Amino acid sequence: MICKMEKRWINLLLFAVMICTSPAYSGQQKQGSAKEPGNSTEKKPATRYQTLHDFTVKDIDGNDFALSSLKGKKVLVVNVASRCGLTPQYEELQQLYTLYQKENFVVIGFPANNFNGQEPGTNREIKAFCTGKYGVAFPMMDKISVKGEDIAPLYRWLTHKDENGVKEQEVTWNFQKFMIDEEGRLVDVVMPRESPLSDRIVKWIRQD
Repeated sequence: MICKMEKRWINLLLFAVMICTSPAYSGQQKQGSAKEPGNSTEKKPATRYQTLHDFTVKDIDGNDFALSSLKGKKVLVVNVASRCGLTPQYEELQQLYTLYQKENFVVIGFPANNFNGQEPGTNREIKAFCTGKYGVAFPMMDKISVKGEDIAPLYRWLTHKDENGVKEQEVTWNFQKFMIDEEGRLVDVVMPRESPLSDRIVKWIRQD
């Protein structure tokens, strides 16, 4: 004969089994498990990539040049050199700038000595050369590095998709052209040998 104490324990065990197997209890367990680390279905906020306008550089005279001052303009960023077979592109770049500067367009030149030592001069020498020989009037910047371990922050952004959100494209030679829209976002890259006056570039400048 079962004593009262034993009956009480049996009843408690039966009650516990009923609770654990009830639909309400099972639903609570499932709902709780969804909140465990790694099981969240909440969307993470989209990454905000930098734009051209987030950078400040030095101009060829050593003054700070905030690229945010170019908001609302299309920008062609070009690494230039004075002793390159493509150096005559300076003249075409100036023609492009002269034709479209009134249409919210600007060229920016960045002297760089990354390719066969073809830009060995100082900022002063570079400025005298490009203005004297090619009549360059578009903004010229401080001499920088456009590739390698000492790459300038702006060019790291231009050449790495994980920073610009658009394209992965290292600089392959002097006079590579990066097309930037009015909001400072990278649009595309034009390789060094393509003329600054190519239909591709002109159509991009003229399109609304």
